[in-house]
Amino acid sequence: MNRFRRSRVLLAGAAAGTVVLAASACSSQGGAQEEAGSGAETPDLTIAMITHQAPGDTFWDIVRQGAEDAADKSGVTLEYSSDPEGSRQATLIQTAVDSGVDGIAITLAKPDALQGAIDAATEAGIPVVGFNSGIDQWQDAGLTEYFGTDETLAGEAFGERLNEAGAEKALCVIHEQGHVGLETRCASLAETFDGESEVLNVDGANMPDVKSGIGAKLQEDSGIDYVVTLGAPFALTAVEAVDEAGSEASVATFDSSRDLVGAIEDGSVEWAVDQQPYLQGYLAVDGLWLYNTNGNVSGGGTEPVLTGPSFIDRDNIDDIAAFAENGTR
Repeated sequence: MNRFRRSRVLLAGAAAGTVVLAASACSSQGGAQEEAGSGAETPDLTIAMITHQAPGDTFWDIVRQGAEDAADKSGVTLEYSSDPEGSRQATLIQTAVDSGVDGIAITLAKPDALQGAIDAATEAGIPVVGFNSGIDQWQDAGLTEYFGTDETLAGEAFGERLNEAGAEKALCVIHEQGHVGLETRCASLAETFDGESEVLNVDGANMPDVKSGIGAKLQEDSGIDYVVTLGAPFALTAVEAVDEAGSEASVATFDSSRDLVGAIEDGSVEWAVDQQPYLQGYLAVDGLWLYNTNGNVSGGGTEPVLTGPSFIDRDNIDDIAAFAENGTR
């Protein structure tokens, strides 16, 4: 059930009508081939995908699944790498530039740290697309296309959903300080939420720190009745923290995963905001393939291609669960 009154999920562009749940590659190195799609001869392409994934964050498994399926479909060699630190992510981008790849797909969680490497790619004539984070920064950064969700809209709708649930005080847990998308989610939630909201910064790479930070806050403030997390693994940890703190707070989250689907099914998590990470990974690779082989630019180079947001809750969880078993939702 999509409760976003203003949202237009734009699935047109790079992969309209072409999103196929193909068998995934066993690794991120897809085998290039001379023929793809309709059988016309196409060039062998190598695409680098570089994200801010932190170790253990299963959200990125879904993104990578989509990217690998798109690469397999088009005979693209996909080189995936990640680092949560902006400076090291920039180094990975520069390495891809130096190796002469045909396209680069990046996340813009910390755009300022990446600008120099993006400029190097542009100067080398390598197209760069953004996805997942940086919807407000991708054009200024000089990227060709962007695939992702509207974080402001998602946060505002989350706040409205909290109002519908009768929440009075929400704790918004940011698991990566300085991440522009996560900060926008919490800030936008506060704009529409009628109750009180508070931000808690934790180290998302250290799950015991996440649990202890949430638990300490719940023990300190018994008025918190909703814990809002910004990623599926952190929602599951928040459930544990709530139980151990003896709190009656509910848990709701942004983003989903196979385990999170089960948590919504059993009621331990109220809802999740879905940005369709599989689609983001798929479209980023497919967009670069189309750009290289046919000069197509999704969104015309001026508008993002939206993959969300929408809600996952107990009203539609049965529709999502089957795809979650495939690792695609």
